[in-house]
Amino acid sequence: MKAVIISKVGGPEVLELKNIKLEEPKSNEVLIKNKAIGLNYIDTYHRSGLYPVDLPSNIGIEGAGVIEKIGPDVKSFNVGDKVAYASMPIGSYSTHRIFPTKKLVKVPEGIALENVVTLMTKGITTFYLLHKTYPVKSGETILFHAAAGGVGQILCQWAKSLGCIVIGTVGSDEKIKIAKSNGCNHVINYSKENFSEKVKEITNGDGVPVVYDGVGKKTFDGSIECLKVRGTLVSFGNASGPLDPCNVTKSLAPKGLYLTRPSIAHYTTTREELDEAANKVFEMFKTKKFNLKIFKKYSLSEVIKAHQDLETRKITGPAVIIP
Repeated sequence: MKAVIISKVGGPEVLELKNIKLEEPKSNEVLIKNKAIGLNYIDTYHRSGLYPVDLPSNIGIEGAGVIEKIGPDVKSFNVGDKVAYASMPIGSYSTHRIFPTKKLVKVPEGIALENVVTLMTKGITTFYLLHKTYPVKSGETILFHAAAGGVGQILCQWAKSLGCIVIGTVGSDEKIKIAKSNGCNHVINYSKENFSEKVKEITNGDGVPVVYDGVGKKTFDGSIECLKVRGTLVSFGNASGPLDPCNVTKSLAPKGLYLTRPSIAHYTTTREELDEAANKVFEMFKTKKFNLKIFKKYSLSEVIKAHQDLETRKITGPAVIIP
């Protein structure tokens, strides 16, 4: 059994692949042999110390595999079940792991486990953003940053299927075609154009009711400018760096704006919420409401390279780690 461990925070070089020995699963736990592992931006936050963890620590929040052992009191899962997860406790960067059943979902037939780990974090994120945090309506124009990225690949198509007009931003001309193929009606290269001015132009000066912003530091002020009166800024990531403190009087008060900072944990607090989200994601995928293409596969031994590619924006779609 092997796992990626961080003994100190820092750049990708702090990731170490080590041999591990696991204990038997305890009450309401199972031993999972991972078949595929999700590569997500939040993993870089744990590694860098932006989201502090106790060290030394495992890393990774998303995985899919097969149950090899069950602990006492486990009733809803059996040895041989295909399962997936996308939550704490971290530790998915491993060949095997112990995981609590309360945060585990069964994978339906017809979905490959390599696809599942591109669906769980990014798909459930899409679900809560579009249906819970700010429930979009057909005909609304919305703005989504990083439309060529992993979440963007799913969210823009999903939003389009709901009848939304989707404005997407990207960081380079090469990503414009990707964003359009993801369902965007309009694409703005924010490294060349003032995206807030372009949004106002597209919306005839009205602005948009919601901005979904996973970029963070570079886009915050412009996102505020894009919003109409009583609009909502959904800040759910820090791809360009952590946000500066928000001046409520300056940023929110002039238009009576709403600012929220959601995460998967806030929308999967119960078994019912987790099942609702996962089942909806699986349904949307199986009914082809969005297409999904794995951009790249890495081995566990290539985890440093995977994080380097992720942080330098070389990954333009979902990527997976195969243990």
